[in-house]
Amino acid sequence: MEPHVDRSVEFERLALDGTSWVDIARNWIVDEPALFESLRDGVQWESSQLYRYDHWVEERRLGASWHRGRPLPHPALAEVHRVLQHRYKVQFGGFSLIQYRDGNDGQAFHRDTDMRWLDDTIIAVLSLGARRPWLLRPRSQRHNLDVGKGATHDLQPGHGDLLVMGGRCQADWEHSVPYLPRQAVGTRISMQWRFARRTGRPFVGASYDAPLHYSRPR
Repeated sequence: MEPHVDRSVEFERLALDGTSWVDIARNWIVDEPALFESLRDGVQWESSQLYRYDHWVEERRLGASWHRGRPLPHPALAEVHRVLQHRYKVQFGGFSLIQYRDGNDGQAFHRDTDMRWLDDTIIAVLSLGARRPWLLRPRSQRHNLDVGKGATHDLQPGHGDLLVMGGRCQADWEHSVPYLPRQAVGTRISMQWRFARRTGRPFVGASYDAPLHYSRPR
């Protein structure tokens, strides 16, 4: 059996507030391990660095991307891409991939501000491999220094689960894949498809303008 989308899976919508939501589809990909292993071993993963203030900071994860006109990293992703576009009535120019190698890799709370237009977005996140915490918190909690840092939801995707953030989720909420340095955590691959309608005011800030540098991991 080849990896493919299970179109019988039901989507559950989690309303975060009156204008922000997340769709959740568990086990959306059939034969997920085969797709995970193919991407883990076959994609040309790269490390990246962000310029912050006056120096480069290495991101603790690996990345890759696909754009139209290039060969897909796996043929099953043609169906995934097509089904997502049909369901959400948008066109995606490509997708990005992130590999969290172990618990030392992660991502702090953030919004996808590099999209600039945040008032009406669709961001689909397909998780392959190890299950990891995946936290959400309202922007009002961004200065919270408690243990959970203001997180109100932990969706814990894994093994072919699909999460889709929509509405004003990028304007009013933040998400995170927390670091787990003292825990035995397997590799997770996250794939993201992103679309933004050009409504409202575009975001302007350092996180959008900061240069990004890529290199092959050693």
